[in-house]
Amino acid sequence: QREQLTDRDLSTYGFLGYPVLQAADILMYKAAKVPVGIDQAPHIELTREIARRFNQTYRPIFPEPETLLTESPKIVGTDGRKMSKSYRNAVYLTDPPAEIEAKLARMVTDPRRARRTDPGEPTDCPAYLSLHRLYCTAEELRRQEEGCRTAGIGCLECKLIMIKHVQAELEPIRARRAALTPDDARAALETGNARARAVASRTMAEVRAAVGFA
Repeated sequence: QREQLTDRDLSTYGFLGYPVLQAADILMYKAAKVPVGIDQAPHIELTREIARRFNQTYRPIFPEPETLLTESPKIVGTDGRKMSKSYRNAVYLTDPPAEIEAKLARMVTDPRRARRTDPGEPTDCPAYLSLHRLYCTAEELRRQEEGCRTAGIGCLECKLIMIKHVQAELEPIRARRAALTPDDARAALETGNARARAVASRTMAEVRAAVGFA
């Protein structure tokens, strides 16, 4: 991962200590379950270890949070790696429809399909294994598998089926976002911040008392 993030300064504690910072964010609110991508699961294990050691050293305060994964815990980006802003391979909720279609249309597929007439294997196709399985219907997936293995369908034609579903899901999200004003966003942030500070203050009072700083 370090080699792939060539435009970032990774020689800082910010990069090295990020999992600990993430653990603090989780434990501060005594989360029991944490929804994450599969690549973040090791960070949750570290969080559990930090909670366990604190509880054993001082007194039980923190629950040991569990990783909560969806049925699609890893979304593949347009280049076949995990979708990430750092890799510049992501589709954003703010992207206009034409840009989403352009991005997903060039998403990498099975390298066997260099030509339209070359058969492929869906289980070796990053697009199929991620977004197709997430968005397409069972019947669409069946036709895509058959068409890929027999070269009866081209990769772009196949991806356009998936793109249609992605666009349908994102359209109401874009519409909702367009209806919000900066003041709406600011008010939501301020309300959430106040609620979070109240919970965090109670947790920190317990922590200070446990370690003798109260």
